[in-house]
Amino acid sequence: MIKQLIDKIVEKDAPIVVGLDPMLDYVPEHILKEAFSEYGETLKGAAEAIFTFNKRIVDATYDLIPAVKPQVAMYEQFGIEGLIAYKKTIDYCKEKGLVVIGDVKRGDIGSTSKAYAVGHLGKVKVGANEYAGFDEDFATVNPYLGSDGIKPFIDICNENDKGIFVLVKTSNPSSGEFQDQVADGKPIYEHVADKVREWGEMSMDGDYSNVGCVIGATYPEMGEKLRAVMPNTYILVPGYGAQGGKGKDLKAYFNADGLGAIVNSSRGIIAAYKQEAYKDVDELHFEEASRRAVIAMKEDLKF
Repeated sequence: MIKQLIDKIVEKDAPIVVGLDPMLDYVPEHILKEAFSEYGETLKGAAEAIFTFNKRIVDATYDLIPAVKPQVAMYEQFGIEGLIAYKKTIDYCKEKGLVVIGDVKRGDIGSTSKAYAVGHLGKVKVGANEYAGFDEDFATVNPYLGSDGIKPFIDICNENDKGIFVLVKTSNPSSGEFQDQVADGKPIYEHVADKVREWGEMSMDGDYSNVGCVIGATYPEMGEKLRAVMPNTYILVPGYGAQGGKGKDLKAYFNADGLGAIVNSSRGIIAAYKQEAYKDVDELHFEEASRRAVIAMKEDLKF
């Protein structure tokens, strides 16, 4: 699967993933009004508004980008109706030829980890039939429980040509409370990186592994160091834009071949119409600001 993602990155000349992380206050009033008029101010109304919002952003940007990353929590907050919108968003993005990275951050052990992997990346058996649940192409996973939590995902990836991105060094300010603690002479995040490299050897797909990692844009000096530790690992980079990461800081995340990383922007793109830079965009056509934000990001990431 990582080869498919790389091919799309090369085709679009854009190492960019758009985070479809909608909050209701990102959704323009006219979309909310239309959804609420049909479904009421209900969970279903909210979920339908979010899907319409996503759909219009995807329609405006899919020709520019290789991938999207919906964050499941933004949908789960609306219960079952939200999860239906999550699945509809995944299916619509795939119809548009986009790679879908499910930002689900799952992590457990044994049969529980396998069930998570099956639900998001694999197929579940129902009698004589098999069904794909959410059917993302990649999922983010939490390595805190060790190999017992990761290997079931790798098995499912190998069976279904899917991939994962393992949290290594996250972009949030308090990440260092655990990730930066030193054990056996080096920080915990380096120990995790060593395991990611090891796990990656179980699922190679060309020059890169289907086992990728997550390293925040807000820690570029650590990103440079970890790039050397994991030369065959694709890096998913959150924290660009709204969290302070800049394109010029991210060159070290990439390999000499110009590949090796894909940078996420969420509200910087999906809520671009709220930014001063795009104040000329009418809210009725909010997606035009999202398209312009993708183009600006693409230029910012040219080193």
